[in-house]
Amino acid sequence: MYLLGRRLILSDFMPILEDVGLRVIAANPYEVKLPKDSGTIYIFAVQDHEEHQLTVDSRGELLSETILASRSGDVASDSLNALVLSAGLHWREVDVLRGYLGYAFQIGAIPSRISIRAALIQYPGIARELFELFAIKFDPDSSATKKERLAEIAQRRKAFFRSLRRVSALADDRALRRLEELINVTVRTNFYLHGGSEPTYRSGGVPYISFKFSCRSMEFLQRSRMLYEVWVHSARMEGVHLRGASVARGGIRWSDRPDDYRTEILGLVKTQMVKNAVIVPAGSKGGFVPLLLPGESEARFEEGKKQYETLIRGLLDITDNLVEGKVQTPDRVVAFDGADPYLVVAADKGTAKFSDVANMISTEYGFWLNDAFASGGSNGYDHKAVGITARGAWECVRRHFREMGKDIDSEPFTTVGIGDMSGDVFGNGMLMSEQTQLIAAFDHRHIFIDPDPDPSTSYAERKRLFGMERSSWEDYDRKHLSKGGMVISRGAKEVDLSPEAQEVLGISDEDSESLNGESLVQAVLKAPVELLWNGGIGTFVKATSETDADAGDPPNDLVRVNAPDLR
Repeated sequence: MYLLGRRLILSDFMPILEDVGLRVIAANPYEVKLPKDSGTIYIFAVQDHEEHQLTVDSRGELLSETILASRSGDVASDSLNALVLSAGLHWREVDVLRGYLGYAFQIGAIPSRISIRAALIQYPGIARELFELFAIKFDPDSSATKKERLAEIAQRRKAFFRSLRRVSALADDRALRRLEELINVTVRTNFYLHGGSEPTYRSGGVPYISFKFSCRSMEFLQRSRMLYEVWVHSARMEGVHLRGASVARGGIRWSDRPDDYRTEILGLVKTQMVKNAVIVPAGSKGGFVPLLLPGESEARFEEGKKQYETLIRGLLDITDNLVEGKVQTPDRVVAFDGADPYLVVAADKGTAKFSDVANMISTEYGFWLNDAFASGGSNGYDHKAVGITARGAWECVRRHFREMGKDIDSEPFTTVGIGDMSGDVFGNGMLMSEQTQLIAAFDHRHIFIDPDPDPSTSYAERKRLFGMERSSWEDYDRKHLSKGGMVISRGAKEVDLSPEAQEVLGISDEDSESLNGESLVQAVLKAPVELLWNGGIGTFVKATSETDADAGDPPNDLVRVNAPDLR
């Protein structure tokens, strides 16, 4: 390893060597003096886990490329990289298997990522067979016709199943079969579009791979009742896009559920299918999770936007185009499905400001829909600016209060809410009436409490937050809070409430002694107020006959309340 002007941090570098299957015996640095700089040559004495000495001729180039790719962040550094040494796979080929592994975990086809990694490492020959099945099917440099490819795949599958006889554990056998099934129902990939083992293109700073699955061809995926799913994978993000039909539309969400975001998106797309029943396009939904988010707010936003771009590029890479009225499949994409040129996306949670980015990419790709690809951009419908959802819901609020003999446009009324002023539904809703007395609200970051708000003062401050870029409750000017008002972290271990906040939320002295962020959210939901305005994301109220599992929203299991507890 050669470094100029800086030293190698061994505690950062040693895990990379261990992940590629090496045991480090010794490390020796040698200082090199150069005319304008100084450098260090690090020499490592290594052997494999069988205690065999390695030679440069024995997969040395594959090994060095993998180490450099891991160090630069182009590929995740985990134990799967040992397949470079044991199976003779390039790190990009290993990343194909890693992509399938991640998708298999998200759809519930395998119980954990760790166990399937161990199975692939234990049986490197089978891992290589899996990649070869993928390559035979999708390598555009092969002269074979699709019929010939499928015939060879049929023979290779027989060999693969014979190899599985060597697998002793039933769980490993089942997991390896799932990966083969997923390769079998893959109908498109961009792996070879961008150079295969020699990546020629990056998004979000790193190479990425997208896979398109035919859901109706695999029994495990048939449960979703979707037509297609696209999975996009890189070292910095994972994302999925589900479609109920060839012509479908729906939003792209920045999810905060890294362990089960595909479950989240599947639930949303089923709802979208119902919503879209009265229009021509069926429902679709997409979502992504950045894997390496920085701590600072602005940097987090920029990283999220970059990984949103990766999802969009991953989708467009394998989507047909219409050129002079004729369907055109992208170069170097071998397609095993029919013509599929329709792809439309929209804004959703976390992506309200990203539609222009998506349309810019669409234009870059020469996609036939141009800036009609993503709705909600600067030339289209802005959900937050128009506020159509909140306006419609607010008419229902007016109706309910009118039936109770109250005019909420002229009489103050108390409210608690779910969301913050940066959001479309919550933000617009909390500006519908200048008589709104918002005594408490929460989102995934903060809990806001204003025990006795002045309607006009608090309205003006909410309006200010609504106009800010990416505001949060932390931005609320404390001088506009009433006595005892406060903004608290939702993750707080202990909460010391003011007497005014305790009284307005109806919290007893005994309960106030054991408050944390989660129990305070429950107290906000159960506060004795006239209106609960849900402009956030999640299921926070359930029937007593339901379990938290029935609600299908694991991140909010600890704050959810039963309907009879609302006051």
